[in-house]
Amino acid sequence: MKKTVLTIIAIVASLGVMGYVLTKNKAENKAKTDIVAEKNAAVSVKTAQVKTESVSLDFVANGNFAPTQELTFSAEKSGKVIKVLVDEGDYVNVGQTLVIVRSDVINVNASTAKAAYDNAKSDYARYENAYQTGGVTKQQLDQAKLQLTNAQANLTQANINVGDTKVKAPIKGFINKRFIEPGTILAGMPPTQMFDIVDVSKLKLKVSVNESQVAGLKIGNTIPVTSSVFPDKSVTGKITFIAPKADESLNFPVEIEITNNANNSIKAGMYGTANFGTKQKQELKVVPRNAFVGSVSSNQIFVVENGIAKLKKVTAGRILGDQVEIINGLADGDTVIVTGQINLQDGNAVEVIK
Repeated sequence: MKKTVLTIIAIVASLGVMGYVLTKNKAENKAKTDIVAEKNAAVSVKTAQVKTESVSLDFVANGNFAPTQELTFSAEKSGKVIKVLVDEGDYVNVGQTLVIVRSDVINVNASTAKAAYDNAKSDYARYENAYQTGGVTKQQLDQAKLQLTNAQANLTQANINVGDTKVKAPIKGFINKRFIEPGTILAGMPPTQMFDIVDVSKLKLKVSVNESQVAGLKIGNTIPVTSSVFPDKSVTGKITFIAPKADESLNFPVEIEITNNANNSIKAGMYGTANFGTKQKQELKVVPRNAFVGSVSSNQIFVVENGIAKLKKVTAGRILGDQVEIINGLADGDTVIVTGQINLQDGNAVEVIK
């Protein structure tokens, strides 16, 4: 009996020791887990310092070259195409014949109109002589004159129609697209498209600039321009258009006209770069462009204060390449977050990656 009691006491004591050890281990594990969780809660970020420095006000703007003159040429009258004298890629001058349309009926009408005019002219001359001798009345003479006038108008129109059998180029340029073949039936309403003519002897580079950049631009300013395919060859362009109103992205479209080289090497649709050089520098407070949450227009930046991310509202100024002017909201020496913002909310703990 005594032996049984001792055994029970020993078992209870062992269980007590085991419970104590398990409880202690659990507390230690929880403490370790809390430390890891606290460390994992901190978002890893990279930072930069706000600073005032001497910044060049030069900037570049990219865009596409467009032809200064382009025309989709359509038929004015109906008819059947007999000959097409040009092909895609051909260069044409103003007034050059591009297409010959069947002229049988038109020529007959012109001959009839010419005969009617000659007859009316003879009648008027005869009536005029007869009026001098009293052979016809003034009313008859006036009627003969009216018939002559109408016949002359009909002949003029008939001659125009004869001219229309030879369709001529209204502008100079390259045949970019040909829509017709011999045998095509042209229609006047709706008009049949015949050619797309593009003049690339002069091109305009279309770019967009922000409000702080557009303020220093004027019509007639000369701007160095390069193309993506000839980056080492610069040509001088001239500003011919500055939009009086910003577009949906709050930028201002600007057009710069250039004269193409003798080989017309720069094609419409190619990418180009305008180099707006002011040769001026100014002391500006700046931050990296990628410090902004989303885009510069958001005017929101995260700063680090005592290991905590704080979302601040700022006033952005000019965009200067990969830097942005800060007008208000930050001070020199402030630490701004430049990567990792996508994972941040205001008040999150952060771990700065060196």
